Amino acid sequence: MKKFINDPKDVVTDYLIGLEAAHPDVVRFDAESRVLLRARPAFRKVALVAGGGSGCEPLHTGFVGHGMLDAVCPGAIFTSPVPRQIIAATEAVDAGVGIVHIVKNFTGEVMNFGMAQEIMAFEDITAETVLVKDDVSVPDDDSSAGRRGLGATVLVEKIAGAAAERGDAVEGVVSIARHVAARARTFSVGLTSCTPPERGQEIYAMADDEMDLGIGISGSPGRDRVPIAPAGDIAEILLDEVLADLRPDSGARVLAMLSGLGGTPESELYVLYGEVAARLRAAGLDPVRSLVGNLVTSLEQQGAALTVLELEGEMLALWDAPVHTQALRWGM
Repeated sequence: MKKFINDPKDVVTDYLIGLEAAHPDVVRFDAESRVLLRARPAFRKVALVAGGGSGCEPLHTGFVGHGMLDAVCPGAIFTSPVPRQIIAATEAVDAGVGIVHIVKNFTGEVMNFGMAQEIMAFEDITAETVLVKDDVSVPDDDSSAGRRGLGATVLVEKIAGAAAERGDAVEGVVSIARHVAARARTFSVGLTSCTPPERGQEIYAMADDEMDLGIGISGSPGRDRVPIAPAGDIAEILLDEVLADLRPDSGARVLAMLSGLGGTPESELYVLYGEVAARLRAAGLDPVRSLVGNLVTSLEQQGAALTVLELEGEMLALWDAPVHTQALRWGM
């Protein structure tokens, strides 16, 4: 294992210290509570709080700031934050006009956010939950814990964050967040595994001529292992899976997000996105917005995840609204 770290046990704390040092105008790290906050408290508005296992950056820590999240509680690598972190993050940004917890559908996150909300109820603090479950590689039925929350999380955080930033009431912020979550789907392809620092070796091995279909985050293997294919064929696989489940209206405007998994070069992501965009248009859809880069990752894993959102109502205007975070910045 070769990584730029000190002690593997301290990698998350060291990362957060460095993030604050690089972007003191955007974020503040509360080391005692182990939460990341906006550097400048927002005006009296609905507060958005998210959290999850570290190792998936810039999710969620890179999206704290104007127009997105107010606080994030980062867990250990690939591990949910604990209830005390969630409580500390929520209390730190509660302005008295509503709180929204954006929660990815992973068992640990759902359980710990739920426990935190039960504890806070004794203090008369109530948070609304928006559950994100956009991974089409998992059946949407009772045969599992349900679909995992993946790339749609970024879109929910940006669009709901814009609604909160303009002063919408909590009911409106929750409504648009849930609408985005309902109209977005994700499918992922992995080319390698990844190496968690405390583990010191790859989670699993893959041959050079193989790829995994339907992977999640946290370095988990996929649904199927198949021979590797050219970028055009992979784009076809990604879109077939996403569109078969999303079933957007013909001529619909869509936002397409193509995220690397941490180790995919930007040049390869754009090769793949070019294939995706051409196929979206051939399918009768209009990709009016795109986002390409390493956005929801699994440490240094090579691979890509396609998220497609069918844009409806105010979604496009809220997406275009100003944002100033470590990972996303426009309109400011």
